Amino acid sequence: MERSVEPSFIRGEVKAPPSKSMTQRAIAAALLADGQSLILNPSYCDDSLAAMSIAVSLGARVEPEAGRMKITGSGELKEKKLNCGESGLAIRLFSPVAALYDEEIMMTGAGSLKKRPMHMICDALNQLGVKCSSSDGFLPLTIRGPIKGGACEIDGSLSSQLLTGLLMSLPLADNDSVIRVNNLKSRPYIDMTLGVLRDFGINIINKNYTIFEVPGHQKYLPMTYEVESDWSGGSFLLAAGAINGNLRITGLHTDSFQSDIGILKALGMAGANLIISKGSIEISKSYMKAFEIDATESPDLFPPLVALASYCNGITRIKGASRLVHKESDRASALSEEFGKMNIKVEIIGDHLLVTGGKVKGAKVNSHDDHRIAMAEAVAALGASDTVFIKDSHCIAKSYPGFFDDLRKIGAMVHE
Repeated sequence: MERSVEPSFIRGEVKAPPSKSMTQRAIAAALLADGQSLILNPSYCDDSLAAMSIAVSLGARVEPEAGRMKITGSGELKEKKLNCGESGLAIRLFSPVAALYDEEIMMTGAGSLKKRPMHMICDALNQLGVKCSSSDGFLPLTIRGPIKGGACEIDGSLSSQLLTGLLMSLPLADNDSVIRVNNLKSRPYIDMTLGVLRDFGINIINKNYTIFEVPGHQKYLPMTYEVESDWSGGSFLLAAGAINGNLRITGLHTDSFQSDIGILKALGMAGANLIISKGSIEISKSYMKAFEIDATESPDLFPPLVALASYCNGITRIKGASRLVHKESDRASALSEEFGKMNIKVEIIGDHLLVTGGKVKGAKVNSHDDHRIAMAEAVAALGASDTVFIKDSHCIAKSYPGFFDDLRKIGAMVHE
C-alpha cells in the first residue's frame, strides 16, 4: 500500500503504543506458567500475533480482548510447525522454548526472516543436548528436544535475542545451566528479559553479562502482567514533535529498561524543546543542532534518529551502523538511499552514519518492507517542502499498526 504524507504541523496528545518486545516475552512466560495469566496493555502488532499463534501451537489457550489478553499455559503440544512470520525475536525466543518438548518441531518464517542467518540457534541448542538443524544456515529449523541444560557458549555481538530465548527456556530443563556470552550487545534488552522472568517467579544469576547461571527445575508462576509503552514506537512520535509539532506524549516510563529511551539523550543534545514530567513528555518544534550519539545498544533507534538529524543544523554522527545489516532490511543502506531521495545526505563511514541536516524535499520513497524505515520517512515528511509518497507502507503493522492513525489524530495529512 502506498501512502502519502503532506507537510503538516501536528499538535495535541497521543499515547505511545504498547511494547511488542515486552508483549512477546510476556506471552512466552505465560505459555510456560501452569495456570492463567492476564496480560494488560498488550501489543496486537504482527509480531505479537505471531507469538500468540506459536503459544497456541505449543499448548496454550490464548483469549485476546481489547486492552488485555488471557493466557492459560502448560498445555500439550498441538502443532509441530511453528510460523514466526517476520519476527526475529520470535524465532530466537521460541526456538529454545520449542526445544523443551520431546517432539520434532519445525520453525518457519516469512519475508525477510528467511534471509536472516540462523546457525547461531542450532549451535547453542546442540550444545545443550538438542538436535537442531537448519537449511544451510537459514530457515526452516528442525528442533528435537527435550533441552537438557548444561553449558553453552554463544556470541552476543549481533543480537541478544537468542540469549533471551535460552534464559526463558533453561529454567525448565532437568539440569542446571551456565551460559557464557561473548561480546553481548543490547544489554538493556536482557535487563527487560530478566525483569519479566523475575515477575513470573524465575531466578537467574547474572555475572556481569558474560556468565548467566540458570538453576533447573524452576516453575513459572501465572500472574497479571502489564506491558509498558514502547520507546521504539514512542521515539518516532518524539521525533515528529521536534520536527514540526507541539505534542504531549503519554505512557512512556522514564525508568524503563528499554534501550530506545536513548532518544531522550539525542533530543537533549540536539537542543529540542523538551519537558519531561510524571506520566508525559511534551515536545515542540525548535531550532536543533547536530549531535553525536552511540546507538550500538539500541539499533532500532537509527531510523528515528536519521529523521531527527535531517532537521538538525550540521552533521550528526550515529555510531553502531554495523548492527543494522540483519534487520528487516539492510537499514543503513536503505536509510542512505531513501533519505537521499528527500535531499538528505546519509553516509556510511565504517561503523557510523553521518547525516547532514538540510531542507527535506518531497519525493517518492520505498519502505524496503521495513516498518521502521516507513515510519522514519513519514516523520521526516512532516516538515518537508512537498508531499512524500511511501511505497509499501503497510509494513508498519509489524510493530505499530496504529501509527498512521495516530498521526492523523494529531493533525498529519496522510492519504492512502
